[in-house]
Amino acid sequence: MMEKQKTIKKSIQFSGKGIHTGSFTNMTLLPAQENKGIVFIRTDKNDFEIKADIDFVVSTDRSTNLAIKDIHVKTVEHILSAVSGNNIDNLIIEIDNEEIPILDGSAKEFSEKISAVGLVEQNSYKKTYKINKEIRYFDKETGSEIIAMPSENFQLDVTIDYNSKTLGVQNSTLNNISDFSKEIASSRTFCFLHELEQLLDKNLIKGGDINNAIVVVENDINNSNISNLAKQFGKDTIKVSEEGVLDNLELRYKNEASRHKLLDVIGDLSLVGFSIKGKITAKKPGHTHNTNFAKKLKDIIIKDMKTTSPIVNFDEKPIYNKEEIKEILPHRDPFLFIDEVRDLGDDFIVGIKFVKKEEDYFKGHFPGSPVMPGVLQLETMAQVGGVLILSTVEDPQNYLTYFMKIDNAKFKQKVIPGDIIIFRLELISPIRRGLCHMHGTGFVDGKIVVEADLLAKIAHK
Repeated sequence: MMEKQKTIKKSIQFSGKGIHTGSFTNMTLLPAQENKGIVFIRTDKNDFEIKADIDFVVSTDRSTNLAIKDIHVKTVEHILSAVSGNNIDNLIIEIDNEEIPILDGSAKEFSEKISAVGLVEQNSYKKTYKINKEIRYFDKETGSEIIAMPSENFQLDVTIDYNSKTLGVQNSTLNNISDFSKEIASSRTFCFLHELEQLLDKNLIKGGDINNAIVVVENDINNSNISNLAKQFGKDTIKVSEEGVLDNLELRYKNEASRHKLLDVIGDLSLVGFSIKGKITAKKPGHTHNTNFAKKLKDIIIKDMKTTSPIVNFDEKPIYNKEEIKEILPHRDPFLFIDEVRDLGDDFIVGIKFVKKEEDYFKGHFPGSPVMPGVLQLETMAQVGGVLILSTVEDPQNYLTYFMKIDNAKFKQKVIPGDIIIFRLELISPIRRGLCHMHGTGFVDGKIVVEADLLAKIAHK
């Protein structure tokens, strides 16, 4: 059964310091329209948008950071883990500074407030990718390994090993994402005592606090070091607990460190932009390895999408029927070929053509063995693309779409009366100055019948 997309019912507010920059940030989660995805908006930078996408990852030193040009959104992994763990597909995250609040170092408060407001189901189907064969990532230098394998659910198995007597080798599993809030969300970030000095030297953890990170102590420390650390964090005293962590901080789980690493894996892999149906096994993961694997996975997904037909449930109402399409496109019969729009996002569209035997062109195009002309398949594809382009302007009825170039057109199967062509078009690059570059593919019965790259321009009538 295909699952529908979801967003939150109403807005949610958070405030706090960023752990690395120390900057104080106000953050608001807002409901978003279907197919919007997860988008950060810097309200202090003229509402500049950065999509939560692996393509925008710029650094992974102790956290996952996104940027476009010189505008950053830092330490995104915990909020993205809460968003993914609560099955949210579309969300706007407004922030008035560069780093996400660390709060208690986990995703607990994020997840609790999301659960409290609840979700609303939307019309479009969830963007899901099913792992059909093993996908492996391995880093020789560190021994880190991430493997994706087929599974009916999104499952995770994470093992960490820091050669630490205090932590030992830890393992955590999550067999169903619905258990995220109960099993994973409250697990806090951690570091080793010997790393603190290095992090401070790098001008990181400006917003760090003994209350928002577990500090693991490997060796005995003298009173002088204890006093210096207390001064660094604005504390009168700091102690080492029996569990080997600073300030008598009580661990929420014996394997809290590996659970937090699992939390990070969920957040980092959400940057792929698809819900994953498969089992992820990660050994010695970290943000660099997580995001490297995410890039590899996204490349595979994009390649597969070009050869895999979108799933359409024809029992459900389309986004636009033919009459509604006439409100967007200027075409009219007998030259309006697109019949329905079934899915529509910021950078893609799915349109339908029902190939009827009554079509005028069948009377003269191989009338004894009717075949839909290839040029009309491309015209239909172009009309689907036209709806995508015109959906980006407020008054589409006042614009016309002109196609300027068609490249790499291929016809792979004949199209005959009774066929249903499912077209998927996606942007090759962002729309700029009214120019739109798209790749389109048409499927019949799951097989590609036509594909091409299209360049179009929109202009006022």
